[in-house]
Amino acid sequence: MPRHVVEGCAIAFAAALLVVPAHADGPFGPFAGAWSGSGQVRFAGGQSEPIKCKAYYTTKSANDLSLAMRCASTSAKIDMRASLANAGGTVTGSWEERSYNASGSVAGKANNNHLNLSINGGGLKGKLSVQVNGSSQAVSISTDGAGFTGVNINLSRG
Repeated sequence: MPRHVVEGCAIAFAAALLVVPAHADGPFGPFAGAWSGSGQVRFAGGQSEPIKCKAYYTTKSANDLSLAMRCASTSAKIDMRASLANAGGTVTGSWEERSYNASGSVAGKANNNHLNLSINGGGLKGKLSVQVNGSSQAVSISTDGAGFTGVNINLSRG
């Protein structure tokens, strides 16, 4: 599998972290609802391309959630799934990308309207920051590794 595809999977997962159902409490509460939006993916060498995402989360409790998400850019279509757990503001979990058979782990912190997470898997290491402000979210991702350097995505409810 091409490295930029695995990295695109991680981008899709990061964007998907932004959607939690409206009944959720705890640190995931501010992210409640369905979200969609777009942004730019930056690759090594300076090229970039737009990416669009839609996602939906389900929860078993305020501290456990699962997601299903699809993103598309010019070079890839992504079908992402993930499971996350919160324990006292510490988030752990796993993700998988079904189209490209990639998977990995997630770890970090959640509080109020902000997530700071590390993403690992498929030869990729990255950092994710998500900030919610009312009905909008700003996502910033950076990675270590060849090919992909980062992404910025803006999402809105709906």
